[in-house]
Amino acid sequence: MSEKTFLAAGLAGLLLLPLAVLANDEGTPPPESPHSFSANIGAVGNYVWRGLTQTDNGPALQGGLDYSHASGLYAGTWASNVDFGEDSPSFELDLYLGYTGALMEELEYDLNVIYYAYPDGEDSDFAEAAGNLTYKWFTLGLAYTFYGQNEDGLYDQGDWYFQGDFEYGELPYDLILGLHLGYSDFKNGRVDDLPNADYWDYGASLGRELGEFGTVSLNYAQNNGDPDSDMGFDNDPMFWLGWLKEF
Repeated sequence: MSEKTFLAAGLAGLLLLPLAVLANDEGTPPPESPHSFSANIGAVGNYVWRGLTQTDNGPALQGGLDYSHASGLYAGTWASNVDFGEDSPSFELDLYLGYTGALMEELEYDLNVIYYAYPDGEDSDFAEAAGNLTYKWFTLGLAYTFYGQNEDGLYDQGDWYFQGDFEYGELPYDLILGLHLGYSDFKNGRVDDLPNADYWDYGASLGRELGEFGTVSLNYAQNNGDPDSDMGFDNDPMFWLGWLKEF
């Protein structure tokens, strides 16, 4: 923009300023910003991800920050303590970027990439590209691991995860029912003569919103992985309480 053009635009802005102020004084609301920010904090009796405990069946404190744009673009970060046993990293830090939209009424999609980081771990980070399709109460999704530091191991490039979820929030007492089924397909799932590490996971939750106090939930999860595989699965059912507050 040239200096004259800039000056003219500036003068025009000054001339229009009283009109804008007058409009606001008369009760005309200012245009809504396309940007929004939110935060969340939570506590769970057990941090379970894809049917596997991430805290050795112990509690976790969790929280995140999110940005979203009216166009459907969003980004955020989320963190939690973890415990995988001996020489385990102490916390997980996720970074994600995505885009949501609607193909038609009540049929929505979500495309995203997420990086799972374990800053004090060794060769533990990995990243996935994922997509979800939601119709009313049903969601189908898949995720592909396109980067992994655990070379030739699990959660390395080439892994797939498939999932189906159901969420219904019109139950008596304002309860929210969630059901989940997932399948992990590892590229390097078979190690030496050990059984394949691929497995199904399934779970359910029953939650209720408590207004400004957040949301509480009772959760169940389990997997059918072979205990003799490289993962050393624990097939016992897991039950835990959760609390989540969004700002």
